[in-house]
Amino acid sequence: MHEEYIQEKTFKKIDFKESPLEKGEYENCCFDNCDFSDFNLSEYKFIDCEFTGCNLSMAKLDMTVFRDAEFKDCKMLGLHFENCSDFGLSFSFENCLLNHSTFFKTKIRKTVFTNCVLQETDFSFADLTEAKFDNCDLSRTAFNNTILEKADFRTSFNYSIDPEQNRIKKAKFSVSGIQGLLDKYNIIIDNTI
Repeated sequence: MHEEYIQEKTFKKIDFKESPLEKGEYENCCFDNCDFSDFNLSEYKFIDCEFTGCNLSMAKLDMTVFRDAEFKDCKMLGLHFENCSDFGLSFSFENCLLNHSTFFKTKIRKTVFTNCVLQETDFSFADLTEAKFDNCDLSRTAFNNTILEKADFRTSFNYSIDPEQNRIKKAKFSVSGIQGLLDKYNIIIDNTI
């Protein structure tokens, strides 16, 4: 079966449920305000692509390739990134809504999340070595057996990370975020003295 190869093309305001995107490899393409919600992106390849203002909520990602993909101002609810092709898996997220998504067992070292909402997102068994969470809301996000070595959480909030259940050597936290490392002990930290 012939697979399309599309390079350096811009897609603007397209609803891919109405006008399906051709299956293939997309390199250096821009997707601007496109709707991928509930779309089956299985086995598509996105290399050096930028997604801006797109809705990818509940898209199917079986063996989808994301290599150096950038997501900005995107709605990405309920995505299963663990189903993506793990070969070269790399992306960054800025001002994205990633609630209820899962990165279970993904190896996404040095991934940058900036100004993102990651409520009830699952990072269990993931490798987030040197990842950066810059001003992110991590309410009820799961970190279980996660590698967080050298990860940066200094400006993020609402996280709960058990140091005994995760590898956090040399990870960075702010003083105001210490509570998120001690939640399981149900203690009160008072800094008014």
